[in-house]
Amino acid sequence: VLDKTGTITEGRPAVARIVAVGGMEADELLRLAAGAERYSEHPLARAVVQAAAARGLAIPAATRFHNMPGYGVTAEVEGRTLLVGSAALLAREGAAPPEEAATAAAAPGAARIHVAVRSDRFCSAIGTLIVADKVRPDSAAAIAALHRLGLRTVLLTGDNQATALEIARQVGIADVRAGVPPDGKAAVVRELQTAATRIAMVGDGINDAPALAQADLGVAMGGGSDIAKETGDIVLAGASLNGVHAAIRLSRATMRKIRQNLLLAFIYNVIAIPLAAFGMLNPYISAAAMALSDVTVIGNALLLRRVRLE
Repeated sequence: VLDKTGTITEGRPAVARIVAVGGMEADELLRLAAGAERYSEHPLARAVVQAAAARGLAIPAATRFHNMPGYGVTAEVEGRTLLVGSAALLAREGAAPPEEAATAAAAPGAARIHVAVRSDRFCSAIGTLIVADKVRPDSAAAIAALHRLGLRTVLLTGDNQATALEIARQVGIADVRAGVPPDGKAAVVRELQTAATRIAMVGDGINDAPALAQADLGVAMGGGSDIAKETGDIVLAGASLNGVHAAIRLSRATMRKIRQNLLLAFIYNVIAIPLAAFGMLNPYISAAAMALSDVTVIGNALLLRRVRLE
């Protein structure tokens, strides 16, 4: 089970386009959205703040900040209550994303961050930020390598279905679970565990920690959050998914060597101990056989260095 942002993708999204409506200027929309998002830890939120800073915009202070995992944030910015997040967040307030945003051209797999203003009487959208996050160059090859190992892959993300399907298409994943809130990822892992022998979860963010803990094997990306690294059973040294393939191949090779070494030791002892017990082995030969047994097992274990992890 693979998280999307920061795991399959680079986790460094950037604002690619700004769609402002209702007389709102693009820079003003970006400035207000950045003010609401400045306290959020989500990669998409950081992309909004970075885009505003790159344009030299004065990011306003925000009060009454409230983070809603899987939906977005709300905050008071310059006397206005802003909602910044998914279409589902706007729908909860009875608002709809701008029609212009639905038809706006965007890179495949780009996410849309909608911005709306809420008052006592109504809630209306004022624009949309289109944010793109590139797929890691080696993600498709790494997932193909997992398939060659006989593993089934699942893309698990809180992003919308269209974005998730496009990313899955680019990397070759058929099973997509999109629109899953952070507290629902562990539930998806539990569901998959009822139908499969073992489940490995690969993630990098704070939101992935419960799913990493629930899985039979939790794999944290090297560039991920500290809580993900603390929760994972394996922490990859780098940010490439190739580390997952390498870890599984090395683990399987290690288990093969353990079984081989147990068999070798068993054969030595089954043959040599009865012979020694009945006085049929010279003590010098027994000592030599014991040393040879250790050398054989250690030598066989050292052959792990020849395992190809690519």
